[in-house]
Amino acid sequence: MAASASGLSVLKGIRGMLLDLSGTLHIDNVVTPNAVEALRRLRNAGIKIRFVTNSTKTSDERLYSKLTGLGFELDRSEIFTSLGAAKALVRANGYRPLLLLEDEALEQFTDIDQSKPHTAVVVGLAPSKFDYQHMDLAFHTLLNGADLVGIHKAKYYAREQNRLAMGPGGFVAALEYAADKKATLVGKPMKQFYELALKDMDMLETPEMVAMVGDDVLADLGGGAHELGLVRLLVRTGKYRPGDETKQQVQLQPDGVFDTFAAIVEAVVSR
Repeated sequence: MAASASGLSVLKGIRGMLLDLSGTLHIDNVVTPNAVEALRRLRNAGIKIRFVTNSTKTSDERLYSKLTGLGFELDRSEIFTSLGAAKALVRANGYRPLLLLEDEALEQFTDIDQSKPHTAVVVGLAPSKFDYQHMDLAFHTLLNGADLVGIHKAKYYAREQNRLAMGPGGFVAALEYAADKKATLVGKPMKQFYELALKDMDMLETPEMVAMVGDDVLADLGGGAHELGLVRLLVRTGKYRPGDETKQQVQLQPDGVFDTFAAIVEAVVSR
């Protein structure tokens, strides 16, 4: 169900979709309504698909296994994660990082030199590491000259039973404030992150034919999604709360608001 007729008119020319995962296709270990079948319908309609996620609590391989275990049909190469983008940045800059990540996410960095002195602090969603001891270690590493990398800066995310929990954004901001250092961000909604997926789809030159679908009006649909001219579609699942699309900090409202991902697919396919 669309919020307005204008949300339907922008769907006519869509030939590709960038799909958020957590909160849009699934919430923890629960699939959003009819999402598995909806993804299948989208593929059958010939729509190009890539998955773009800020999930950083687990490695890309574990994420892929979780998605297939939930019943989604996808190829590993279709998933673009902010964790993967962070690793690419670490490699490109030759960083020896101090990683504030959960153990399941650290698996992705076993081939990265993490010896001291650290030259970067990389912060993802790491609830078990967001205590004073770890944060103070990160603070002193930054004072000693290391760069700060925030994998993303989301305020919160949806956990089991749709309960909101703090995201890494507040912890990245705390380190920025304490160390007087600006973080480099690599995940959504950074323009460069979306461009990686668009290039892989061979649609970098036609972003107006690609929809970005997500449950976070800022972290999914703001920033680069707007800059590139993507069709920005918000779903009322996951972290969505009534009135999100009209928040004061939302400079441009979404092109369409739908109850679920499946509702978007129904509207696209039926047109």
